[in-house]
Amino acid sequence: MNLKSLLLSSDEKTIRTLRRVLSDLEINVEHCSGMDDAIRRITRQRFEAIIVDAENVEKATNVLKAVQAAAVNKRALAIVLVESSVGLKGGFEMGAHFVLHKPLAVERAKSSFRAVRALMRRERRVQLRVPVQVPVECQGARRYKAKTIDICEGGMAIQFTTHITNETLLHFSLELPGMGKKLEVIGQLAWEGSDDQVGVRFKNISDEQRSALRQWLESQIPEAERDEPLNCRLTDLTLGGCYLTTNSPFPRGTRVILSIKTSELHLHATGVVLVTHPEFGMGVQFFQTTTEQRDQVHRLISILRSNGDKSPELQVEPDGLETQSPADSFGRFQVFASQASAGAEETHQASGTEDPLVELFRQQFQVPVEAFMEQLREQRQAVESNSQ
Repeated sequence: MNLKSLLLSSDEKTIRTLRRVLSDLEINVEHCSGMDDAIRRITRQRFEAIIVDAENVEKATNVLKAVQAAAVNKRALAIVLVESSVGLKGGFEMGAHFVLHKPLAVERAKSSFRAVRALMRRERRVQLRVPVQVPVECQGARRYKAKTIDICEGGMAIQFTTHITNETLLHFSLELPGMGKKLEVIGQLAWEGSDDQVGVRFKNISDEQRSALRQWLESQIPEAERDEPLNCRLTDLTLGGCYLTTNSPFPRGTRVILSIKTSELHLHATGVVLVTHPEFGMGVQFFQTTTEQRDQVHRLISILRSNGDKSPELQVEPDGLETQSPADSFGRFQVFASQASAGAEETHQASGTEDPLVELFRQQFQVPVEAFMEQLREQRQAVESNSQ
C-alpha cells in the first residue's frame, strides 16, 4: 500500500515537480488548489503527509491548524513550501515539520522527501493494528480475564469475559505467539465499546518491552516496508549529543536511532533531534539512562581523539515523532560533560553542568544555519583553547 499525501498548491511548476518526485518515491498525491477543499479532505481522509504551498501565509496557517484539529490526521507530517520572503523560520512558525524553499529542484526535493518518506513509513507502522486473539490476565482492584482483539505499539483492544467497573489503570499480562516471553505492562482504559470491549493505552512501557513488542509487530506486518538508514557525517560530538551533516535531515522532535562504527567500536544510541537545518544537517541529543551508555560515548570520543578518525561510519533511522515540542517534552540533560568535535578536542567540566553542545541546540534552534554554524565554530575554538 502506497503512502498518501495531500498537496495544496496552485503553482503549476511546483505541482509538476512534486508529482514527479513523489511518484518516484512511491508516495501517492491528492492535489487540491483551494483551502476549503483541502480542509474538507483533511477532516474526512487519512494522509501520512500534508504538503502546503505557503503562497498565502494566512491560508496555509489555517490548513495546518485544521490538520491538528482533525483526529484522523493529528500525526500526519506537515511540509510547508516557502518563498524567501517567508523563510524557514516562518514555515516552522506555521507548524511545519519540514520546510522547503521554492522554487523546487527535482533532485534537491527528492533528497528532502527521502527523509519525509522514512518518517511517514515509521509513523504508519506505529499506528497499524495487528489482529490477534490471545488470553489476557488483568489485575486491578480485582482480577479479570480477557482476550485481545488487536494490538499496536501504543495499546490494544481487548474483550473482557465479565463486565468491569471503577477501573482506570490495570496491569496486563499476555503472551504473543512467537514472542517467547510474557508482555507485562500497565495500561489505561481509553474507551469502552459494546460487549465489554475496551481500548487500552499503554502507560510507562519500558524500552525493553517496547522494543520486543515492535519487533513482534513488524514480523506480523507483511508490508512492513523500511527505508535504508540515512548516511550522515559526524562533525561535532559530546557526551550529550552530536551534530550530523546530511542532505535529508529529520525534523525537530524526531526520535532517532544512531549506529556509529569505527574499527574499534560499534555504538548504538538513541536520541531526539533538537535542531534541524533543511538540506544541511541536524543536532541530536542522546538518550542516556545508564552509566554504561555514557561510558560507550566517552570511549568513542577517546577513540576519535587517539586515531584521528574524523569520519566514522554513521547511519540514522527515525523512531517516530514526539507529539510535544522537544523543549517541552525533554528535561534538561545533566552530564559530566566532555566536549569534543569530530576531530576529538575535549574538555572536562564540573559534574552536573550543562552539556554545551546540547545547550547550543536548545537555545539556538531558530537561528539561520550560517549564524548557527558560526556559533558552533566559536564553541569548538573555545574548546581547543581550553584543552591546550
